[in-house]
Amino acid sequence: MTTLHLRVGFMPLVDCALLVLAKDEGFAEAEGLHLELVREVSWSNLRDKLNVRLFDAAHMLGPAAIAATLGIGGVKAPMAAPLALNRDGAAITLSLRRFEELSRLDEGDLGDTAASARALAALVARRRAAGLPPLTFAAVFGFSTHIYLLCEWLEKGGLKLGEDVRFEVVPPPQTVEALASGRIDGFCAGAPWNSAAVAAGVGAMVHASVDLRRNCHDKVLAWRADDVQRRPAAVAKLGAAILKASAWACRPENFSRMAQHLSAPDRLALPTPLIERILHGELIQGADRPPRQIDHFIRFDREALRPDQDDADWVLAGMERAGQIVATPQIRDIARGVFLPAHFEGILSAHSILPKY
Repeated sequence: MTTLHLRVGFMPLVDCALLVLAKDEGFAEAEGLHLELVREVSWSNLRDKLNVRLFDAAHMLGPAAIAATLGIGGVKAPMAAPLALNRDGAAITLSLRRFEELSRLDEGDLGDTAASARALAALVARRRAAGLPPLTFAAVFGFSTHIYLLCEWLEKGGLKLGEDVRFEVVPPPQTVEALASGRIDGFCAGAPWNSAAVAAGVGAMVHASVDLRRNCHDKVLAWRADDVQRRPAAVAKLGAAILKASAWACRPENFSRMAQHLSAPDRLALPTPLIERILHGELIQGADRPPRQIDHFIRFDREALRPDQDDADWVLAGMERAGQIVATPQIRDIARGVFLPAHFEGILSAHSILPKY
């Protein structure tokens, strides 16, 4: 069997796990692939390298793939996603100082997203009255699930991101340092960076993404749209390897080994125990609070990998809420076309013997 070489870019996040497992556990090799994984420093780098074919495929923010396909954000790069890579797994974290201020202003259960948003609105109003600069929140890219989750949270307190609260883009691995330095007051990002901020003693987790939206669309396996048509064998082989990795990743007895793979210096470069706790859904919250247990905090199961065109509607609604786009029926059709459920079903049916966990 001829071995096919694929160069795939990824960002250091827990949700790159299925690509890492496809390589490190031999699932890609079993499909006749030599999988080269390349760690990137920003989502824009990853998108651009996929566009110019320095990468064959990429671990990609679903909204970034839609934005590139629509040609908003400065780059026109039609993309397609025959598989998703996860659902859920993000969180909102504030600096310890801002969390303490929020706690003092809270008039209900801070674990309730509406109550915490009202407390945040009170903090914003107090700072405005005192002539202090607005708070600055960050997300990992200009078009990401994380921005839209932040907007949903702020709306509960009558606040608007970019107006009442400043917005800044900070790539995931830089969020902890940005919070520690005071450059930002809070951020929304995927695991493990919220936990890393808490472990470093600089942040307190306010909400997990599941508090705002359960089964939330997140990362996809993105290809150039023309390559999905031009290279069906490569798409199918990598898809099959990821499906096998998904079945393996859903078994709790494998979490320890999975965390070891992810903690490697050329992967996430963080302590294995920190990552393993996240896989078990045990989240450290900071601010002298006990850990929080969230079952299926991040989903890698087969249904989570199914690309759902309805997710494009939620992304477009988020883009509109953030003032990034005015959706039209044509735009909606293009956005929905980024997700390829028929390709997923084809890969799945060709490997129907895979167990479902």
